[in-house]
Amino acid sequence: MKSVQICLTIAILALASSLASASDPGPLQDFCVAINDTKNGVFVNGKFCKDPKLANANDFFFEGLNKPGNTSNSVGSKVTAVNVQQILGLNTLGISLARIDFAPKGLNAPHTHPRATEILVVEEGTLYVGFVTSNTDNRLFTKVLNKGDVFVFPIGLIHFQLNVGYGNAVAFAFLGSQNPGVITIANAVFGSNPPISPEVLTKAFQVDKNVVNYLQKQFWSDNN
Repeated sequence: MKSVQICLTIAILALASSLASASDPGPLQDFCVAINDTKNGVFVNGKFCKDPKLANANDFFFEGLNKPGNTSNSVGSKVTAVNVQQILGLNTLGISLARIDFAPKGLNAPHTHPRATEILVVEEGTLYVGFVTSNTDNRLFTKVLNKGDVFVFPIGLIHFQLNVGYGNAVAFAFLGSQNPGVITIANAVFGSNPPISPEVLTKAFQVDKNVVNYLQKQFWSDNN
C-alpha cells in the first residue's frame, strides 16, 4: 500500500511539473528544424522536423531587425515578427520575438497572445503600456516606459502599447512560444469574416445597431 502511495505521489508531482512548463512542447533532441510539409493534408501540432544532419546555420538565422518597419497605416505602428515561420530552427524551442515600430502617437492596438507571455523592452522613445486582467476584476495595470525599461504581459491577457512621446519609438518583444499567435480585439470583433451578427454585438456592447453597423464597415488595419 505504501509503494502505491509513493507511486501516486510521484505521478502527481510529474503532472504538476508538466503543467508548470511552457505551453510549447519541449524538444526531445538538440533541435528540430521545421519543414513546411503538409503532404496528404496531414498537419501536426507544430512543425515536422528535417533530418538533423541536413540542418545548417541558416536554419537558426534571421537578418533585418535593424531596419525600421513601415508605420504608414491607420494605427501608426508596425510589428516585425520573428517566429518559427521566419527561423525554422525555433521549432520546439518555445521562444520568439518581434520588433515593434511606432510613429508619433502610434498604437499597437489592444490584443492578446493566446499561447505566450510577452516581455517588452523599450529601445527608443516613450510608451504607455498596459494589460487588463480576466473577468470579473478586469483590473487595468499600466506604466509609462522609457528607453531601457521592461514590462511583462501575462499570457492570454489583453494588452496594448501607445507611443506618447514626440518622436518615433521602438520596442522589442520576447514571447514564450515559437508561434504565440495574435488576436487584435477590434479586428476580431468588428472585422470578422463572416461578420458577427449585429444583434450579438448590440447586446454585448449596449450600443445602437447603427453604431455596430458603422464599426463593421470600417477597414480594420493589420500592423503585422
